[in-house]
Amino acid sequence: MEGVKTMSKPIVAVVGRPNVGKSTLFNQIGKKRVSIVDDMPGVTRDRIYMDAEWLNHEFTIIDTGGIEFDESDHILRSMRSQAELAMEEADVILFLVDGRAGLTSSDEEVGRLLRRTQKPVILAVNKIDSFDREALIYDFYSLGLGDPIPISASNAMNLGDLLDAIVASFPEDTGEGAESDEIAIAVVGRPNVGKSSLVNRLLGEERVIVSDMPGTTRDAIDTHFVRDGANYLLIDTAGMRRKGKITLPVERYSVMRSLRAIDRAAVVVMVINAAEGILEQDTKIAGYVHESGKGVIIVVNKWDIFPDKNDKSTLRFTDDLREKLGFLQYAPVLYTSALTGQRVERVTELVKYVAEQQSMRIKTSVLNELIRDAVSVNPPPTKKGKQLKILFVTQVGIAPPTFIIFVNDPELMHFSYLRFIENRLRESFGFEGTPLRLVVRARKEEE
Repeated sequence: MEGVKTMSKPIVAVVGRPNVGKSTLFNQIGKKRVSIVDDMPGVTRDRIYMDAEWLNHEFTIIDTGGIEFDESDHILRSMRSQAELAMEEADVILFLVDGRAGLTSSDEEVGRLLRRTQKPVILAVNKIDSFDREALIYDFYSLGLGDPIPISASNAMNLGDLLDAIVASFPEDTGEGAESDEIAIAVVGRPNVGKSSLVNRLLGEERVIVSDMPGTTRDAIDTHFVRDGANYLLIDTAGMRRKGKITLPVERYSVMRSLRAIDRAAVVVMVINAAEGILEQDTKIAGYVHESGKGVIIVVNKWDIFPDKNDKSTLRFTDDLREKLGFLQYAPVLYTSALTGQRVERVTELVKYVAEQQSMRIKTSVLNELIRDAVSVNPPPTKKGKQLKILFVTQVGIAPPTFIIFVNDPELMHFSYLRFIENRLRESFGFEGTPLRLVVRARKEEE
């Protein structure tokens, strides 16, 4: 199996009062991102995070205002919570204020809080939409957070300078992204689904922990262990955090910490509580996992207390999973009890299997033969009298397996036909537990 890189993208958290333009800025920064999965049914639309890139630096930007804070909260209390979350988890904090409204007491309070953090803070003054308004930024020097950067999120003015400042503040690359023969595992899920118990059971049974090393986030512990001759790295997530460090409800951490853990992992173990069934937050987490392009297995935990169990229960629960988590059709499902240890030993077996599936490469000649057969069984669609022709297919990457499909006209490729090709690839080669990326490109037909 090829080594998989586990480099972590820096996290940039956006903090600020309501209506200062956080969402507009968020959308402007993420605008150039073209997502292959935007049309996937079921992928969550109400984004609070987005992957972005500037000058070859990839990062994840998070709108902390979108992380469900109690709306009955006083604005200042809610902002303070956002700032605390950002201080705890982000690599860079982007503090957005409103130049037209001027400096408010809420801004000053949050500024005091941010001055105490060890993290880089970028202060951006929004709604400065012409150079003659730049004098509006001077009041904000009193926040003591360095030079305010004047911007207009709505017309993208000065966004380049802002992104330069953000990228310049990223932590130095520690070389953590080097390829390794360890399989990095992130255990994610809603609070109280049994993540900690599952992890403790996994590690308790190995008794061969190689070392405990601090992870990339404060107080996180990455645990290295060996099982059946394979090396694993267990990435600490929200459920494993020392309770004393949490000043906010655990739910507020789970999004940001899960994103960071998913980003660093090769395979994600998504845990669902059998006794509670599949809830809306499960579908959101599944959406993050799918979009990340990582391998995934679904662990249905607490199976020992599933009510009214009979010989058809697993089939029915799996059908329910496939329906509600539609975009994770490819993920193997394992029914466990961390309490009794039932089937927990199979978790690492499945993780290893999925990591191998992720790293599989298919020869170009074999791929094109498969596509020729598929096209003869189900001819490509026609649009306005013109038929789609698939000219050539090649695999260009692994983890996730990525294929470029060269066609006469990409406009003719219908989503359902792309799904048909994906299904044929899975029937022939497996690719269990890993998403596939299919990229359609135009190529001239040979005369």
